[in-house]
Amino acid sequence: MSPGIHPSAVIDPGADLGSGVEVGPFAVIGAGVAIGDRSRIGAHSTIEGPTTMGPENRVYPHASIGTAPQDLKYGGEPTALEIGARNQFREFCTVNRGTVGGGGVTRIGDDNLFMAGSHVGHDSQVGSHTVFANCGTLAGHVEVGDWAVIGAFSAVHQFCRVGEHAYLGGFTVVTMDALPFAISVGQKAVCMGLNRVGLKRRGFDDETLRRLEQAVRLLTRPGLNRAQALERLRAEGDDAAEVRALIDFVDSSTRGFIRSARRGARGAA
Repeated sequence: MSPGIHPSAVIDPGADLGSGVEVGPFAVIGAGVAIGDRSRIGAHSTIEGPTTMGPENRVYPHASIGTAPQDLKYGGEPTALEIGARNQFREFCTVNRGTVGGGGVTRIGDDNLFMAGSHVGHDSQVGSHTVFANCGTLAGHVEVGDWAVIGAFSAVHQFCRVGEHAYLGGFTVVTMDALPFAISVGQKAVCMGLNRVGLKRRGFDDETLRRLEQAVRLLTRPGLNRAQALERLRAEGDDAAEVRALIDFVDSSTRGFIRSARRGARGAA
């Protein structure tokens, strides 16, 4: 037993712990779990397999990682959870493995912060550098792009996408795709425009912000449907990579995307 592993921890012989891994009191690590070097697993936390975690992850007390999906169709099939490096899973955070029908794997990238009570549902795909505030939740089959922020007590419906650099305000309910680079807020979510503060903090220059703001405004403007908005945006010929990414996101949307309010209601795409 490594000096960094508390004697009360329960570790299955089928688990693989890397160099320098620390495990706190009464933590439970199951078979098929692989934990990368220098990770720290907090007291009373649970990690079930098959789960693979990269190096330098931090799991805080009472977090539950890699447990079976909350899906009534799940019948015990072998599915997995894949986690990158340097993520933080705070107290009572829960992350489920995938389902056969959803591809079988839940994936999380690098350098994410999952605050207390947050949840990542089965088959979700989370990028890198995201922040999930307290009790931010993803239903199954959700995609979250890099640098997105999921506000406290927000909920994202199954099969929705949250674009890169998107910001969801607290208590937001997402039932359509949330645009990249933009702010979406509300129990009947509306787009409030460009995530200007967040983008400036990440080093976006003023010209890029101007072009993105113009594109977001056009896409979310009431009175234009998706095809019309995309046609107008393409006609302007803006070749900025960020604008192209915005166009591609909207063009590939299957659920529609969150737009600006019109007469107090959410616009449909």
